[in-house]
Formats: sequence, structure tokens, C-alpha cells
Amino acid sequence: MEKWVCVVCGYVYDPEVGDPDSGVEPGTAFEAISEDWVCPLCGVGKDQFEKM
Repeated sequence: MEKWVCVVCGYVYDPEVGDPDSGVEPGTAFEAISEDWVCPLCGVGKDQFEKM
């Protein structure tokens, strides 16, 4: 699975790790995250992420 980076703050979403604090289980592909998920560091939406 591919990693995605927030273009605003540089946070990297790694599907192997997920985002457990936001309810995203490890192993969740970026595309499978709900559309209302936001960057845990700066709060922008998924549309501000780019594939690494």
C-alpha cells in the first residue's frame, strides 16, 4: 500500500500504521478512509494529500 503526504504540514499517512487515534485501523488504505477524515496534525481534508 502506498503512503500519502499532507501537502500543508508534511504528515505522512502510512496504511500499515493507520491512524488509530482517529479510528482508522492499521492496514486501511488511504482510499478506504472516510471522506470526513482530516490530517491529525493540521486538520486539513483528504484533498490536501498527495501520493508519495
